[in-house]
Amino acid sequence: MISHELRQLLRTSPFRPFRLHLADGRHIDIPHPEFVFVLHKEPMAIFEHEDGRTEWINLPIVTSVEALPGSHAA
Repeated sequence: MISHELRQLLRTSPFRPFRLHLADGRHIDIPHPEFVFVLHKEPMAIFEHEDGRTEWINLPIVTSVEALPGSHAA
């Protein structure tokens, strides 16, 4: 995945939650666009988990995107 693709998913209106599957077998759920900050000059994003933890993800390790049930207004 590249930064531009992630930004498009985050800007979809109305926003639809999604899951990023990573090459190491983990996944990250994105329940709302404000949980993610996408860097402009690097293929990286910072994710804030619902419990407050933050995680840096190298976007090229995203192997697939899955739509999640439910929706939240952006």
